[in-house]
Amino acid sequence: MTNDIQRNGHDKRQRTPHETVRPATVAAVLSPYEPGHRPLDRRDSDAKLDEAVGLSRAIDLDVRLAQSVPMRRITPATLIGKGAVERVKAAVEEQEIGLVVVDDRLTPVQQRNLEKAWSAKVIDRTGLILEIFGARARTHEGRLQVELAALEYQRGRLVRSWTHLERQRGGFGFLGGPGESQIEIDRRLIGDRIVKIKRDLDGVRRTRAVNRSGRKKARLPTVALVGYTNAGKSTLFNRLSGADVFAKNLLFATLDPTMRSIKLPGGRDCVISDTVGFVSDLPTHLVAAFRATLEEVVEADLIVHVRDIAHPDSERQKADVEEVLTAIGAIDEQIDGQGGTPMIEALNKIDELPIEQRTILQARTAVGPERARQYPVSALSGEGIDQLLQAIEDKLGAGTAREVTVPLSDGATIAWLYRNGDVRSRHDDGDVARLTVALDPTAIAQFERRLAR
Repeated sequence: MTNDIQRNGHDKRQRTPHETVRPATVAAVLSPYEPGHRPLDRRDSDAKLDEAVGLSRAIDLDVRLAQSVPMRRITPATLIGKGAVERVKAAVEEQEIGLVVVDDRLTPVQQRNLEKAWSAKVIDRTGLILEIFGARARTHEGRLQVELAALEYQRGRLVRSWTHLERQRGGFGFLGGPGESQIEIDRRLIGDRIVKIKRDLDGVRRTRAVNRSGRKKARLPTVALVGYTNAGKSTLFNRLSGADVFAKNLLFATLDPTMRSIKLPGGRDCVISDTVGFVSDLPTHLVAAFRATLEEVVEADLIVHVRDIAHPDSERQKADVEEVLTAIGAIDEQIDGQGGTPMIEALNKIDELPIEQRTILQARTAVGPERARQYPVSALSGEGIDQLLQAIEDKLGAGTAREVTVPLSDGATIAWLYRNGDVRSRHDDGDVARLTVALDPTAIAQFERRLAR
């Protein structure tokens, strides 16, 4: 099926004398697919195309043409067939398109051949996502991670001129732009820069490890919000923490991780982390480069998978997120992503569901196995947030609180309880201390061994 987007519009940028007539911000998006040859869980062509258009518009590309391109087989020289190349060429010339986004992975040879055939810039899915991440990175750490991914991507391709976008827009130069300088970077220079960035990121990882160690000593559990891009993680994060993190109906609105301390219904404190959104076919360069950030997810005490339950592709998005979580070792490769770090699902955006559908969802998650792991919420309106907070508290072991009596003379054991548990209350009665303390299963076993001495 082919879906065309024809839009009237004018490129308002001031062109330099040396710039091509077709500005790179006027774009076409092509989504190749093989009818009947993709795995059953593969996105259907329309949903895949819509996502690619959304990704392109996330960096303000003027998408004037969007097509799903069927392929009988992969053509080594151009990925898509000769007939499709010719049809796209005619459309590119007619619409004065300066950039073509191919929503698939292109080899350097395929990219070069398509650029020659269409007389336009061509980037693949990996290059597009790297552009978005480059535009979104705000912190020094975020910029380092994106640059590392971009360099790793570039190193595996033919050495080409390396360009940088306008400073105010960010990005890593796959698109080109006005007033930019072109710097020839060979493989040796790229390799030297990669070594330096990795060294800097090792320092970031050590700092994060020290911070995690400090939280563990303070008995502060960590909750990581994960989910598909644009699932509403930042809005939920703001709702839970009272923070004012940038939240917008935009793909990859959040790139740099943010952490805040929140208080659970029982009075216990915990740290909640807002992380980068995932996407289908996430480039391996990004997963590797963002290892320092993703370790926060791996080391979390609880993962809250935020899902856009109103999205028609919600189940496939869930599978994509769990695939990445499994790849980084956050969850075990078991049915429904169970195993490894405990995980619950926040079924977000129920306010966008029809009343009948919302009622069915709430009834289904109120009973049976879903009750323990799925919680319908609206981060926008606040509906269901109290139940989600209670579930987080329960999962973090708040229900394991127990009363213990320790002789006041045994100061070492009392200090151990404060160090390894969450002491809710203490009452000294004569020569003994009566404490109410929550302990995780490992700490309970250690405490019982201490009592048995």
